[in-house]
Amino acid sequence: MLTAITCLLLITLTFILLYRGAGLITATLVLGGVLVAYTAAQLITAQAGVGLVISWGIFLLAAGLLNIAPLRRALISRPALAGFRRVMPEMSDTEREALEAGTVWWEGELFSGRPQWKELLKLPKSQLSEEEQAFLDGPVNELCGMLDEWRITHEWADLPPEAWRFIKEKGFFAMIIPKAYGGLEFSALAQSEVLTRVAGCSPTAASLIAVPNSLGPGELLEKYGTDEQKNHYLPRLARGDEIPCFGLTGPRNGSDAASLTDTGVVCKGEWQGETVTGIRLNWQKRYITLAPVATVLGLAFRLLDPDGLMGDEKDYGITAALVPTDLPGVTTGRRHFPLNIPFQNGPTEGEDVFIPLDFIIGGPAMAGQGWRMLMECLSAGRAISLPSNTAGASLAGIAATGAYARVRRQFGMPIGRFEGIAEVLARMGGFGWTMEAARRVTATAISEGEEPPVAGAIMKYHITEMARVVGNDAMDIQAGKGICMGPRNSLARGYQSIPIAITVEGANILTRNMIIFGQGAMRCHPWVLPQIHAAGETDPAKAVREYDQALFGHLGFTMGNAVRSLWLGLSRARGTAAPKGPTRRYYQHIARFSAAFALMADFAMLTLGGSLKKRERISARLGDMLSYMYLASMVLKRYEDLGRPKEDLPFVEWACRDLLYKLQEQLHSLLRNFPGRLVPGLLRWLVFPRGRSFSAPSDALGNEIAERLISDGPSRDRLTEIVFRGGEDTAIGLLEKALKQAETMEPLDKQVREAVKAGKIDHAPTADQYRKAAELSVISREAEKQLLDYDALVTEIIAVDDFDSDELGTQPLPGIPAHS
Repeated sequence: MLTAITCLLLITLTFILLYRGAGLITATLVLGGVLVAYTAAQLITAQAGVGLVISWGIFLLAAGLLNIAPLRRALISRPALAGFRRVMPEMSDTEREALEAGTVWWEGELFSGRPQWKELLKLPKSQLSEEEQAFLDGPVNELCGMLDEWRITHEWADLPPEAWRFIKEKGFFAMIIPKAYGGLEFSALAQSEVLTRVAGCSPTAASLIAVPNSLGPGELLEKYGTDEQKNHYLPRLARGDEIPCFGLTGPRNGSDAASLTDTGVVCKGEWQGETVTGIRLNWQKRYITLAPVATVLGLAFRLLDPDGLMGDEKDYGITAALVPTDLPGVTTGRRHFPLNIPFQNGPTEGEDVFIPLDFIIGGPAMAGQGWRMLMECLSAGRAISLPSNTAGASLAGIAATGAYARVRRQFGMPIGRFEGIAEVLARMGGFGWTMEAARRVTATAISEGEEPPVAGAIMKYHITEMARVVGNDAMDIQAGKGICMGPRNSLARGYQSIPIAITVEGANILTRNMIIFGQGAMRCHPWVLPQIHAAGETDPAKAVREYDQALFGHLGFTMGNAVRSLWLGLSRARGTAAPKGPTRRYYQHIARFSAAFALMADFAMLTLGGSLKKRERISARLGDMLSYMYLASMVLKRYEDLGRPKEDLPFVEWACRDLLYKLQEQLHSLLRNFPGRLVPGLLRWLVFPRGRSFSAPSDALGNEIAERLISDGPSRDRLTEIVFRGGEDTAIGLLEKALKQAETMEPLDKQVREAVKAGKIDHAPTADQYRKAAELSVISREAEKQLLDYDALVTEIIAVDDFDSDELGTQPLPGIPAHS
């Protein structure tokens, strides 16, 4: 009996120690203490025998092997290191630089299997400074009032000259440039807010503003430029005297951006009347935003030095330099025309263009550092520009479509109250809340100094994909109103622009299948990168020492997550530490899935090794799991920042349920498609010991969200507060006016319809019914006037544009305007 109790105690304590992540020494002391007590009891009762001796022999052998470092390293870690080096996939310098760029933020906690919520909740609330808020309420709103997207896209194929002047004069291109150089020096959150608001009015303008404030010469100069380069260019960029662009993508290198065929050869050449050492450049780039009007081109190319003019290196690798576009041999000016969104985007070429060595960003000392520079800048920029632009268009579509679904009536009731429409509105609202939460919280983290490349990839992929769904949903609800182009249509150009965001800055298929988990596994896992570094160490003793620490940390991590996954699956995560409140269970479910995800990631890397790079479906599913946890965490953090408003709880619950249900189903799909039978069978038992349990959002929850979107109220206002409404001369302005009147007008309209139904009033045009109702005193004369005004407003809202045939003829793109 005593032996059985001791065995049970040892097993239980082992599970507890693994669950809590105890170290080897702690575990040895605890388990040794139990064995000592068992031995004493055996001696007291005179039951000690050979079994006790065997037990102590096994314990001392295991304890010695695991706790005596020289013995452990010689017998376990050194052979393991040799095996790891054999199976570790080759990693190029560009892959290594991309991997180590930026910082690890909350995604690292999710990879740990035991996220510490206090680390997320200590992030400050998303809040602009007084200066930033004034810019948003002043110049940004003023710019939005200038932007007529119909004329921009259909007539001018560009912003009007006054908008270009305003953007330059007010510093829209200089949000990231320090004040010392004349820039605005705004936070990442402020940049995101500006782009989100502008994008809701004009995808064209938002695209143009985004590029100089993301991956471009401004940021590269600010971070890496020489003092001379900064003093010359940054003030000119801040004033708008220079228009920047950055050339990376070419005809032969798209997703494989590191495989540049553009070259720069170090040689002697003439510069301003003198013979100097410089670079002879030849390049072909395409899809370069602002290239047609740029005055200075940031250029990525492979730097070669065949004659050794700079040193012993023959191939320095990817380098970034500044090239004035007025130099001989530079060709710019031609334009692409991406899906009727005519932001200035086009090709640029250079043939035998000579520049001095000092034109390398950071000077000659930064030769060959271009890829690292680009990756470090892109890690933050990817989380800001496209997520903000697509969120802005989506939130404008949600505001417009929610109002439209209230004022557009069929069969005597607002279409937003039909269940089919309500289902779609709920999805739009849930996605909108997720997008807005992720955008604001992530931008705030970047404002606080984070540069998270994995979070940036999550944001880029999932926000743009949600925008695709929201755009389709808005188009489905607005139907004929949405598909008829013209000045009255506020939806179609945003809808057309979505595939552009899906495509640029890393196509979404690539981002999902390779980058999110591929980079996340290496960058965010607490032990994989240390193992890789140890394997690359040239000092044998140091390599074994570092690998030993990483290996046993990794083994404890994996076993701990196996135990946590099993227990949290059995308990449905109840009792897990989490903030108290109405969303507590969602925190707990994320913690459970975090342990399951970490376990699945380890087994995928262990069993598939280097082949995991080619198992894109497995990588994509793991990436989705990480992404859904990240986005749900952002939703919960945003809800805390807002002070947990009760009116917003349905949005939060819908978003969390949707994300966690999708996570559960991806986990199930991964297990179903995991190679082999033994490993997925074991993992299924550990991850789903009681089967799948998480359900998708209910219809009732969806109906609550739909009703909030079609009603003038605080939750709708909070969700769409960033959207520029404008006056009554804008489509959204008219919709907002009608929505605010709908609550009062519907009861009056109902009285008239009941009179029609009772036969008191004949079926007739709506305006005639209202007049007749007033004559019969069904409604007052004042009510008649209000209803007639409201009916005229709704008639204007639901109207669509039509044209003479000759107005629809195809016009060539205009030439480059004079302002360029």
